[in-house]
Amino acid sequence: HIVLGHKKYTSENYTTNDRANWFGKDVYCSTIGIVGMGGIGFAVARRAVGFDMKVLYHNRNRRDTSIEQQVGAEYVDNLKELMSRSDVIVCCVPSSPETKHLFNKDTFAAAKQDAVFVNVSRGTLVDQDALVEYLRNGRLFAAGLDVTDPEPLQRDHPLLHMDNVVVTPHLAAATENTRVLMGELALRNLEAGLTQIPLEAAVPEA
Repeated sequence: HIVLGHKKYTSENYTTNDRANWFGKDVYCSTIGIVGMGGIGFAVARRAVGFDMKVLYHNRNRRDTSIEQQVGAEYVDNLKELMSRSDVIVCCVPSSPETKHLFNKDTFAAAKQDAVFVNVSRGTLVDQDALVEYLRNGRLFAAGLDVTDPEPLQRDHPLLHMDNVVVTPHLAAATENTRVLMGELALRNLEAGLTQIPLEAAVPEA
């Protein structure tokens, strides 16, 4: 919404301050549906709690009750049900042959018309043609994509020219502090592997 507001404000067509046409969506007290409740999904849930969001999640396996209780999360074992109940849908699922185009026409059809779809995982999880269709037809309100397939998209791709889409170049971790923390984690995992103790952030096999 901030990006769209800046685009409008700096446009040569901006001549009146008609704020009613700038209305976006509140996250406060809304419902977030997190698909993939691993480390990243749980971090998203923790931040959602700060906005008093109701947290739903869908995962290959249900997390321990103690994990759910930390963020007040409700497990939903059916992806379409989660889509139908969520105001914001956040994809945090690892890429694998089984998860390719997990989000497609069939799954988007279950979403609310005013839902916002966010992908911080991998572009291959989304059928981008289906996403474009639903955004164009008003069957999804907006999308925020830190990942696409391929990266970067061709300059004439529809997703790059839609007012209700924000695309960033896979830079969610692009801060100095985060990169330092990533390097330190890599070193700790290297030491753990050499000493044959469990890795701190192991990625399970698909």
